[in-house]
Amino acid sequence: MTKNNWGRWGADDERGALNLLTPEIIMAAAQSITTGKVYSLGIPIQGKGVPLMDYRGVPMRYTLRDGTDSDRDLWMGALEGTGAHEDILTMASHTTSHMDALVHVYEDYKHYNDVDYTEMRSMDGARKLGIEKASSFAARGVVLDMVAFFGDEVHVEHGRIITGADLQGAADAQGVEIRTGDVVLIRTGYLDWWLAADQATRDSTWFQAGIGADAAQWLADHDVVAVGSDNAAIESIPFDENHFLIAHKILLVRSGIYMLEYLDLSALAADGVHEGIIAVAPLKVTGATGSPINPVFIA
Repeated sequence: MTKNNWGRWGADDERGALNLLTPEIIMAAAQSITTGKVYSLGIPIQGKGVPLMDYRGVPMRYTLRDGTDSDRDLWMGALEGTGAHEDILTMASHTTSHMDALVHVYEDYKHYNDVDYTEMRSMDGARKLGIEKASSFAARGVVLDMVAFFGDEVHVEHGRIITGADLQGAADAQGVEIRTGDVVLIRTGYLDWWLAADQATRDSTWFQAGIGADAAQWLADHDVVAVGSDNAAIESIPFDENHFLIAHKILLVRSGIYMLEYLDLSALAADGVHEGIIAVAPLKVTGATGSPINPVFIA
């Protein structure tokens, strides 16, 4: 097993490729902003109408308090007509648009930087590599529109494995260069297809286009800090070489590169946006394996 970045930033490092984001890299990234237009890349968190995985359950929003509550004594000093509404949110950490922590996947019983899989505990969560270790970050974002590159109308063919040569070809066609410290966003059109399809069509296939092992290694070789896509796993389904989570292993485990899944890249594609600044702020849930996100992209 290749350990691309193990020990690169020290034996105790828990942030992985985010260490590449020096002030100089961020300053250079800021030059990618040309229009100032802001895009939200997150999709809604709701119980239906968005892609959800059965085993993760349905996200739920419960009302904790609203205007129907009559015991106004709890509102100390509240004047007539004054009140507040509050909720309780229940959801999986990998609901809709989300970011994988480095503790999410292991290989040969090891996580990134030789962290043993037993560091994930049922009660305490991850004692190392939890999502809180990533904190928030901003970087240059590069959008590779594979739908446009392959000449497809709506989405890349379901199940197609995207290679490193494909990514390079798309970058060349768009006139962009992948640099150290970038976040690469790969548009497959899967989310657009899913949202437009009826349930019977959605249920007809689980296949999704995505990157394979070759593309994952290509991204790691380019020293990117994160990879995002508009599909369920960034990698192809079925998995490349029939190897479960092979791209996750190359990116998360071997390279410490974060993964941003189920992003809405349609508006960026419609406007022909290929680069800008992306800001990502996962919830600082101590010991969590991931977090819902709503990344902001400034073109």
